Amino acid sequence: MKTRLIIFTDLDGTLLRRQDYSFKEALPALDLIRRKGVPLVICSSKTRGEIELYRERLSNDDPFISENGGGIFIPGGYFRKVPEGARVSGDYIVIRIGKSYGELRAGLRRLREMGFRVRGFGDMTAEEVASLTGLSPEEAVLAKARDFDEPFIVEGDVDEEELGRAVASLGLELTIGEYYHLIGGSDKGKAVKRLTELYRAEFGGVRTVALGDSPNDIPMLEAVDIPVIVQKPDGSYDGRIRIPGVIKAGGVGPRGWCRAVTEIIGNSFDE
Repeated sequence: MKTRLIIFTDLDGTLLRRQDYSFKEALPALDLIRRKGVPLVICSSKTRGEIELYRERLSNDDPFISENGGGIFIPGGYFRKVPEGARVSGDYIVIRIGKSYGELRAGLRRLREMGFRVRGFGDMTAEEVASLTGLSPEEAVLAKARDFDEPFIVEGDVDEEELGRAVASLGLELTIGEYYHLIGGSDKGKAVKRLTELYRAEFGGVRTVALGDSPNDIPMLEAVDIPVIVQKPDGSYDGRIRIPGVIKAGGVGPRGWCRAVTEIIGNSFDE
């Protein structure tokens, strides 16, 4: 059986430009993905509602992973067999990995009690989230509708190691993307591994690719055969990402994404 290529991708700063959330520079590679029939799995810190917007804009109907690996959403009928432990939610088969949002909100309150000046998306109005992120008011509402992950900011200076220890003492985890994120028992890598198992059960041999740009992408990048990072807006690569064999795409955000994906697909289908 021929090996099937599967691509997992972060959104903000990777497939989407940080300045305006545009994926225009990635269109040639996106067209190539469609023509070759390569599954493109969005794996983002964004919520289900936010990702659904981009799936529509991208004409994407593959599974997706929301909120830093907290949940896997599989369109009904996508796989022949319903995964063990999954539940039906609307048009999706859902596999939950992360702790509940209520548990994360309780953890954020505990951090405040410990003296950290933290504010999560749940503490902000939609208008405040829009101002902070640059999202439209409608998208900011979707960004607040969370299930598995609480993005937050810290007012004033903070020692990240001290913050990480405090979070760990609560039985939770800290990850860093554009903002700090409080998660519990989940990460992008766990979700990618679980979904890869399902693809392997469906297709046999698979070869996996992941593209990201920030520390919260590290577990995802470590879980695949071909890890790729793109440049930050200043042209640098995030120095906190140290993965053996990682490909450093030549280009910022979607421009680097397009170059890397085009080359990987070209090499895969030439074999």
